[in-house]
Amino acid sequence: MRGQRVAVVRVLAVLFALGLLAPAGAGAQSSEVPRLPDGRPDLQGVWDFSTVTPLQRPEELGDQEFLTDDDAATLEARAAGRVDRPPPPGDPGGYNRFWFDDGTTVTGTRRTSLIVDPPNGRLPSYTDLGRARMQARAEARERNAGPEDRDVDERCILGFNSGPPMLPGAYNNYMQLFQVAGQVAILNEMVNDVRIVPLDGRPALASDIQQWRGDSRGRWEGDTLVVETRNFKDIGTAHPAPNMALLEALGPDMHLVERFSRRDADTLLYQFTVTDLSGFNEPWSVELTMARSDNRVYEYACHEGNYGLYNILAGYRQAEAEAGSR
Repeated sequence: MRGQRVAVVRVLAVLFALGLLAPAGAGAQSSEVPRLPDGRPDLQGVWDFSTVTPLQRPEELGDQEFLTDDDAATLEARAAGRVDRPPPPGDPGGYNRFWFDDGTTVTGTRRTSLIVDPPNGRLPSYTDLGRARMQARAEARERNAGPEDRDVDERCILGFNSGPPMLPGAYNNYMQLFQVAGQVAILNEMVNDVRIVPLDGRPALASDIQQWRGDSRGRWEGDTLVVETRNFKDIGTAHPAPNMALLEALGPDMHLVERFSRRDADTLLYQFTVTDLSGFNEPWSVELTMARSDNRVYEYACHEGNYGLYNILAGYRQAEAEAGSR
């Protein structure tokens, strides 16, 4: 799923050519927050946001906000045990968890869910329009689709956890962050995408200019990097929400506020709030910790062996040729 990421090389080449790449911060063993020469926290590096902590709190946990030590150990042991578990009898073709990368640890906050608001740890209720979006997207996935109906993840434009916002998925849970003069670059492992976030106070794009990943603007609030994103493209039925089916109620009016705070040399706290009252009846917020990784980010080689669209088109051309020869 990962081959050398060309996108990283390109980003680094541009940043070095402009003389904008900030030097690395303090050593990873320090408990102090690494800082750049300008005094800002050094948020750079490769960050792993995989976790076994669910987006929503399991209903059976009720008002339990945090896991006990025993609860956390049980969840992590169960996840670790699935990595090399043999397939069930009679199903030798099934993958075990070795081939996925969705994490084996709970989030560093030990919360029972990634959602922290509403306080019950669950998504708020959907609006009627939000439910209609979900229904339309579910029906679209069941169609005997032609090439026009194939979704944007099959076309390698968006991926299920490419964000924004970023949420853990089955694999490609790395994010690499670069700090440069007047902007930051956020590279998601999924689908080779880089988000450039200006920090210089420039105005946002006009509201009628929509982009797949929205239009982001950033600022510092003390030691926290705050990124606000609007102007998301209305993807209609072409793709579920950029993360997962639970979020298919979201529409182009979504307003996203992300917060990045370095807690120590090895931990980045990532928080975000989604406001889209066309899809949900109230805003909702997520909090998770990202762990610093010494690994490199590798290419998500999305188009290698991806013959679905080609075969659909080739099949139609063959059918047309046969019909024309009759």
